[in-house]
Amino acid sequence: MTVVREVDSATWTFVDGDWHEGNVPLIGPRSHAMWLGSTVFDGARWFEGIAPDLDLHAARVNRSAANLGLKPTVAADEITALAKDGFKKFNGKTAVYVRPMYWGERGGYMGVPADPESTRFCLCLYESPMIEPTGFSVTVSPFRRPTYETAPTNAKAGCLYPNNGRAIMEARSRGYDNALVLDMLGNVAETGSSNIFMVKDGVVFTPAPNGTFLSGITRSRVIELLRADGLEVVEKTLSVKDFLEADEVFSSGNHSKVVPVKRVENRDFQAGPVAKKARALYWEWAHSGLPV
Repeated sequence: MTVVREVDSATWTFVDGDWHEGNVPLIGPRSHAMWLGSTVFDGARWFEGIAPDLDLHAARVNRSAANLGLKPTVAADEITALAKDGFKKFNGKTAVYVRPMYWGERGGYMGVPADPESTRFCLCLYESPMIEPTGFSVTVSPFRRPTYETAPTNAKAGCLYPNNGRAIMEARSRGYDNALVLDMLGNVAETGSSNIFMVKDGVVFTPAPNGTFLSGITRSRVIELLRADGLEVVEKTLSVKDFLEADEVFSSGNHSKVVPVKRVENRDFQAGPVAKKARALYWEWAHSGLPV
């Protein structure tokens, strides 16, 4: 069987006023983003004819750009319109990842910060299947999430993700699928790639946003949907012990929306009723409007 790498999947990129097919080369060795990491991005999804919260993702990439010292140059509604135009280039059989991006091309003062006036934009759409909700395992990572004082955690910045990447790689070296990442005080923040929830005695808990992790758009949507369905959802400081003693654990994120966690360290979990309900509620809400 031939395995198609994600980078080789069907891809269309909008840059400099036009669409281009494939993984278009955009950054040179003297680009500020190449060597000093001035990149931000966001991620939405188009699947089953819908693109849930696309407008919120478009707005957030502009906030991330501004928070990293870049100059957002494309209005959120224009990003949304561009994405909808790009969806026409795909057959819709495979889920599409929607990735608007900004980066700095030149250095500013003393070359270290990016020159905001050199900010460039692109929108990359590519086929990327969503994972099945069969569950994944996590182990506590030795690596921690930084605070706002030590890293630009108020932006969805590319420079934050090597830390997530090494957390996932270290977890996989020990036989787990993903990492449970703590903040600098030792409290649970997120997984290496998504927000995290737990359920105890019918109450849903999730780490309270404290500036160390991205409080995701899908996370907020899941909280809203569960509360509207009558469940109590509490945002609070949570320990690893809390998760080990939970009745069920699940994650939320743009890539695959709601997915159960089947193992935390040596504790096995089943895909519980709340995770299943959260996923069903999300799909019901996402399909409640007109297709994009």
